[in-house]
Amino acid sequence: MKGLKARDVMMRPVISASIHASARDIALQFLSGLYSGMPITDDAGKVIGMVTEFDLLKSIHKGKELTRLNARDVMVKSPLTVDVAAPLKDVIATMIDKNIIRMPVTEKERLVGIISRCDILKSFIEPEFSTYM
Repeated sequence: MKGLKARDVMMRPVISASIHASARDIALQFLSGLYSGMPITDDAGKVIGMVTEFDLLKSIHKGKELTRLNARDVMVKSPLTVDVAAPLKDVIATMIDKNIIRMPVTEKERLVGIISRCDILKSFIEPEFSTYM
């Protein structure tokens, strides 16, 4: 892990949505099995929110219809992000401390990737396939 940075493990390209995206459409992305969380970005690519399966479930539990909601209605505002140059050790510590599954990765405040616990584990189990090799 010595010397590894967020950029070495993050996945890219990353899929994001605008605040106007339908909550239903975001849920459909999750149903594809490839995602369980999605960053929400403004027009400049800055991360302004995060929507997860859990956020959608909370809305459903409150009796709301996903077809009547957009990302702005269900997102966590100002989510934690990590800079591409952040040491991987610090990323792991934050994920453990805050019980975070995935974090948007930014460079100069713009979304450039996403890093999940699975990405980190995979990089140590299959290092020959990691981006840092």
